[in-house]
Amino acid sequence: MPDRIPRKNTSSLFGSYFSTTLSISLILFLFGLLGLLLINGQRLSDFMKENINLTLILKEETKEADGIKLQKRFEASDFVKSSKFIGKDRAAAELKNELGEDFIDFLGYNPLLSTIDLTLYANYANPDSLTVLEKKFLTHPEIQEVYYQRNLVKQLNSNVKKISIILLAISLLMFVIFAALINNTIRLSLYSKRFLINTMQLVGATQSFIRRPFLAKGALHGIYGGLIACSMFLLLFFSYQEELKSFIEFQNSTSLLLLGGVIFLMGITISLISTYLAVNKFLKMKFDQLFY
Repeated sequence: MPDRIPRKNTSSLFGSYFSTTLSISLILFLFGLLGLLLINGQRLSDFMKENINLTLILKEETKEADGIKLQKRFEASDFVKSSKFIGKDRAAAELKNELGEDFIDFLGYNPLLSTIDLTLYANYANPDSLTVLEKKFLTHPEIQEVYYQRNLVKQLNSNVKKISIILLAISLLMFVIFAALINNTIRLSLYSKRFLINTMQLVGATQSFIRRPFLAKGALHGIYGGLIACSMFLLLFFSYQEELKSFIEFQNSTSLLLLGGVIFLMGITISLISTYLAVNKFLKMKFDQLFY
């Protein structure tokens, strides 16, 4: 009979540690999903901005060779993501296919002008940068006009700012909730140890001596929870990589590794802080208060 009691206590202890670690890992996993949403939310914003088309309309007398040379020069600049030169003959052929009839025969001449279509990097796809770039483009004698959808650019940047603020507010709120959940989980796991803490005080143990083993266990909870959460991420990525590739940039391994590191460190930090605060609370309690 005596040797059964330790087994029961060991089983109960293991169950308590396991449930605490599992709870922390699930909360960290949810936080990681939120971080993933933020990272790829910025990616979606950049994708939308980099699909804004900027058209440089060349003058009638500009030769095609000069237009191509100008296009190559812009393509080499640090603000242009991609460029395409469309000569007047090619533009006429494309318009003829769209209309289904030869408008040149009807008009007697080709009224279209050669153009250079540019897509800019997201950092430059905002009203202020586009205004500066427009003035820069017009200094070239070959360019007659710069065209882009100004209202669309303003509306897109305005909406991106609003969505970013909303996502940031939600992230801060969820961080507080997740931290509170981890804190409550650890406090509940330490609640059963309140009499042990009080007994250690009665026999003369210092507060730092009492805290030390609990902080060590709290750190282990955070480490194991972080490892389990990161493992769940890897399992999710490798299992559903094909389905999620439209929403998640798997090639950007730096961001994913950084997110995993943040989750891991956050688990350890919150676990240590929560354990420290919970132990301090029980250290300050009098014996009669432990029963409530």
